[in-house]
Amino acid sequence: MLEIKTFTFNPFQENTYVLYDETKEAVIVDPGCYEKEEKEMLHNFILSKGLKVVKLLNTHCHIDHVLGNAFVKRKYSVDLHVHPDDEVVLKSVESYASNYGFQQFEPTAIDEYLKEGEDVRFGNTNLQVIWVPGHAPGHVVFYHKESGNCIGGDTLFEGSIGRTDLPGGDHDTLLNAIRTQMFTLPDETVVYPGHGPETTIGQEKIHNPFVGERARF
Repeated sequence: MLEIKTFTFNPFQENTYVLYDETKEAVIVDPGCYEKEEKEMLHNFILSKGLKVVKLLNTHCHIDHVLGNAFVKRKYSVDLHVHPDDEVVLKSVESYASNYGFQQFEPTAIDEYLKEGEDVRFGNTNLQVIWVPGHAPGHVVFYHKESGNCIGGDTLFEGSIGRTDLPGGDHDTLLNAIRTQMFTLPDETVVYPGHGPETTIGQEKIHNPFVGERARF
């Protein structure tokens, strides 16, 4: 059974996720840990559960979601998996990280590309990779059909959507991707976003002011 642990890290209040199952294999999604205390919090949880981290996944590569990439790669000797369309986004972080006060940011390289429609496998778990561009060109979400959970990054939030005014963003593209990709998931699907609390597909179909039924009026 898939288990999901949420951490909220860095000044952007970004949600970092650890996904694991009964085999104790785990993946880390969007590690936002930057400060020493944040890294220790993440590592102590992994130790307490006896987990073996086998993959590092990024939904997308804006700075707040990749601050801990280098730490995780080094600490657990794992590969970084990113959609190819977000490689330029990842490479750009080094050029502006200091402007946000992250003087010690460590750049990382992509080891494997994520492909839409393919699964990310660990333990007894398969995560479906779904491409949802618009917030970032290579943004993906990870959907676990059996448990009805979706790690949504910065696509869909409770009552909101990801911003589209950053380089590579496009408002209409994001709206279309949410409607055609995420809104085809079952209504009871729980979305774990990159910031803020969880929501469900069904709730956002009705109430979201950007893409829900009320957005049409």
